[in-house]
Order: sequence, then C-alpha cells, then structure tokens
Amino acid sequence: MITYNDIYEAAIKERYSEQLQSLPKSFIQEVSTYLNEKKGIASKEDDVFSDVIIKTKKQLENATTLFRELMLRRRKKLLNLVLIASETGISKQDFDNLLPIEKELFEEFMKYIDVNDKKLSENLSDKK
Repeated sequence: MITYNDIYEAAIKERYSEQLQSLPKSFIQEVSTYLNEKKGIASKEDDVFSDVIIKTKKQLENATTLFRELMLRRRKKLLNLVLIASETGISKQDFDNLLPIEKELFEEFMKYIDVNDKKLSENLSDKK
C-alpha cells in the first residue's frame, strides 16, 4: 500500500537525480488506489469542516500535484533517453527503470524516429 510519503519521496528523488529513478512496476496502480481512497474520504458530506476531511483534501491535492510533477520529470528524462538511444543506444539500467507504460511510450518514439530517419535518408539520396 502506497502512502503520501512514498509519493513525496519518489518525487524528490526524481527531482534531484539526473538518472531515471526506479519505481515499483505497480506504482501507477497503487497511486491510483491511494488517490481514489482519499477522494472517497474527502467527498464525505457528514462533516465538511471536520479536521480529518480538511487534512485529507489537502493531502489529496498535494499528492496529485506531486504525482503530476513526478510523471512530468520522468517524461522529460524519457524523451532525453529517446534522443540518446536514437544516436548511440540505451543503457540497460535506464531501460530497467522505466515503468511498463513508459517502456511502451519509449518504443513508440523509437519507431517514429526510425521512420523519420528513413524518410530523411530517402530525401537525401533523391536529391543527389
């Protein structure tokens, strides 16, 4: 079970590291479960001014912001890996740190770069 602190720590590690950080393969599903549980607690109408509900709403807001920041940073690093891989190959360690959905995105980007490189080569050879 993931906690707010787990999301916070993952975001901080990703923020201060140049390398893509390792996350559990089920990280996104666990964050989804966590956020849905918090939404359920925050949406209770029993006592809108309850300290627990107020704290839960704030935690939900912060966790959502942290998760978005984390995924944005990871996407930037993934794009950088795509550029490097298209020119030189990719480090096995970096590829291992990709989440399954990120691996799929990486492979799609690599396909598009290959197609683009072939078109570029065809255009260059036609002009000669």
